[in-house]
Amino acid sequence: MALGAILLCTLIASLLGGLYLLGVFRRRRPNEPPLDKGTVPWLGYALEFKKDSSAFLQRMQRKHGDIFTVLLGGYYFTFVMDPFCFRAIVKESRAKLDFRAFAVKLVLQVFGYEPIKATRHIVHASSTKHLMGDGLAAMMQATLENFQKLMLFNLSSGEEKREWQEDSLFHYCYNIVFRAGYLALYGTEPRRGADDKEKANEHDRNHSNLLFHEFRKYDRLFPQLAYSMLPPKDKTEAERLKRFFWSALSVKKTCQKDNISGWLSDQDKLLAENGVPEYMRDRFMFMLLWASQGNTGPTAFWLLLYLMKHPEAMEAVKDEVAKVSRENGQEAKPGSPPINITRDMLNQTPLLDSALEETLRLVAAPMLVRAVLQDMGLKMSSGTEYALRKGDRVALFPHLSVQMNPEIHPEPQRFKFDRFVNPDGTKKDFYKNGKRLKYFNMPWGAGVSICPGRFFATAEIKLFVFLMLSHYDLELVNGEEEIPAIDISRWGFGTMQPIRDVRFRYRLRF
Repeated sequence: MALGAILLCTLIASLLGGLYLLGVFRRRRPNEPPLDKGTVPWLGYALEFKKDSSAFLQRMQRKHGDIFTVLLGGYYFTFVMDPFCFRAIVKESRAKLDFRAFAVKLVLQVFGYEPIKATRHIVHASSTKHLMGDGLAAMMQATLENFQKLMLFNLSSGEEKREWQEDSLFHYCYNIVFRAGYLALYGTEPRRGADDKEKANEHDRNHSNLLFHEFRKYDRLFPQLAYSMLPPKDKTEAERLKRFFWSALSVKKTCQKDNISGWLSDQDKLLAENGVPEYMRDRFMFMLLWASQGNTGPTAFWLLLYLMKHPEAMEAVKDEVAKVSRENGQEAKPGSPPINITRDMLNQTPLLDSALEETLRLVAAPMLVRAVLQDMGLKMSSGTEYALRKGDRVALFPHLSVQMNPEIHPEPQRFKFDRFVNPDGTKKDFYKNGKRLKYFNMPWGAGVSICPGRFFATAEIKLFVFLMLSHYDLELVNGEEEIPAIDISRWGFGTMQPIRDVRFRYRLRF
């Protein structure tokens, strides 16, 4: 009898514990945000969120307002849609709000890399040294040389090269930008002698192209992999691709290259000094490749597409590029070598800057997530203070709450190339309800988790577009081509990608 009672109590305790883990007993406490758990225990709204995060969050915002807590796959996420609260969240101490736990799990899952405590400091310090300030100038020069190696190596190959060539715009942009960035960061084929330059360059072109095609296979699987929802066949393919990149980007192979960036070599040296084994550093190299090159090519695609679809924008940006080149003695002319674009020249392009920022406003959609490490309060712009619960997660989705907010950006669906610049070339301020906003466009994140390579990424995109507009005539094959919809499966992972490609024509101008 006693044994039966013990077994019954154990069964009841197990059942109650399971129900607790499934979220059945979660109730909204006083001053907490509206709670919406959905109808499915533990899973909550995970499937709807994954299907179309933006549409789901719009529905929740209409239902609950600018702050609400939802259950997503066993975790409670409090989404904050009020942009005036963003500063308090991104600047909060890591003792209360920390992004590391979420990031550690993600990079282990998608790249096989297990970060050590010092990883973030190592990445930040190296990026500050090499991808900003004076270090950025050296990186820009290396990237420019590789763009020229890929795009302009046959400038003097005859009149046939000045005929129209046709390609798919997304593939072309992603391919060229990825390969130039990869070669600038990971190094180039060693030259065995003075006569070996072209052979080494040809190897770089072929090898980087092979790498790009494998990278695209992985990139297509990335959203499903991040959500742990790959079917068995795709999961096997993802594991194959991981092993491919761990080998192709291994420390041993990279060290045999010429012109390896200090950004890469410094980080590997510091990881080794911190006791990270070589096999794990190989995986770190793969993580850096995706982090540095996973968004720049798609962004360049959208920027060129928007310019080609808006002739007044294309004409204004082309005129600016030509003017800057002319004033710096770098105007493209018949028989002249490729132009040398300097950092100073890229600092003289307010219209190109605005067009790029407008492109990012439309298509960059990162999700900023923080783990709540202790109970705390958050004050909204309305004056209402809400209680955030320890163990939950706080999330921002700036694409919806800021970038596509008509109160901040009128006609948010339209591409306005000069939206971010005043007539005198200075940057515009933005307001909501008459109050100036600090965060009005957040393609790179914010706070401690802001992208450390954002200046290099911006320079990489601008270099590519500057070269394209200087050396080529560009047009869409179909002038009436509609701008393709975005692939909604990629919400939250940076720059969105199109559901289909677009055909375009290009030809050398001189």
